Amino acid sequence: MTSIDPAEIAKFEAMAAEWWDPKGKFRPLHLMNPLRLDYIADQIAAEFGRDRHDLRPFDGLRVLDIGCGGGLVAEPMARLGAAVMGADATQVNISVAEAHAAQAGLAIDYRATTAEALAAAGERFDVVLALEIVEHVADPAAFIATCHDLLRPGGLLIVSTLNRTARSFGAAIVGAEWIMRWLPRGTHDWSRFITPDELAIKAGVAGLSVVDRRGMVFNPVSFGWRLSDRDLSVNYILTTRRV
Repeated sequence: MTSIDPAEIAKFEAMAAEWWDPKGKFRPLHLMNPLRLDYIADQIAAEFGRDRHDLRPFDGLRVLDIGCGGGLVAEPMARLGAAVMGADATQVNISVAEAHAAQAGLAIDYRATTAEALAAAGERFDVVLALEIVEHVADPAAFIATCHDLLRPGGLLIVSTLNRTARSFGAAIVGAEWIMRWLPRGTHDWSRFITPDELAIKAGVAGLSVVDRRGMVFNPVSFGWRLSDRDLSVNYILTTRRV
């Protein structure tokens, strides 16, 4: 069994060369990344009793970035001291990520593989990051269950994705794809978006307890992002723990 959807993989293969271009097709992720990274670091530090003011606060922690793309999150995690594995089903993404990490002098274990293959091989991690990927997999429930299996007991799974609302259709598809043209038309399928409650249920069935969930709200005037305890109507991020 695999969570891979070949049609979704093809979309990202076509854009792979632009991963590290802050003005290219991945501009929305570059804009979101500082907020997303800050949230992730806070959750990991709180769970594992680490001081974020340390130079390498995540030394000794093993982190998997599944669906890592070009390494936008894997690289900062490595700089914070974690032993990072970046996995992606698309070899071209892995090639881009490896080249960029080499230029930056970072040791990251990049692999062109799937979550299922890693779980079958017995790989285990303190933290699994599944960022902007769950809406692209073939079976979200099975994918979340596999992420659970990749965690050590007490480990964290952090998922960011898009809510299935009228606002998310307007922002992620009409706004980002049709009007702003940040992404090619068809990058997102609104019917595959998952509500926070649906995601929490899938996590619970898999044996994960919800630790925290926040909205990530974009301001089109300032082109900035902020966390919200209340507004999860478009982008949101969910932290769960393997019980």
